[in-house]
Amino acid sequence: MTATYSFRGELWLYPDASGWHFITLPPDLADEIKDEAAPFRKGFGSVKVTASIAGNSWATSIFLESKSQSYVLPVKKAIRTAAGIRAGDDVDVELVLVLER
Repeated sequence: MTATYSFRGELWLYPDASGWHFITLPPDLADEIKDEAAPFRKGFGSVKVTASIAGNSWATSIFLESKSQSYVLPVKKAIRTAAGIRAGDDVDVELVLVLER
């Protein structure tokens, strides 16, 4: 079973030396995904997804973040480089939920 979502969000850098970059999902979309993925969530409430930015796709998971009460999408360096994006950029994202046990 799969579900596909599209949204636009700002790429941001996690405030430590790790270099992790994320995009926070819009709250209404996060609520919809929480309901859709409830029986399939993994550790820490994560949900497996295939994400795409500017034609670049990768398999990852989205995670619930306590500060925003939303899901965050980690964006690895290879994708940021290929898409020509950096922290502060607004980015169009497509997510395909991988809903399997």
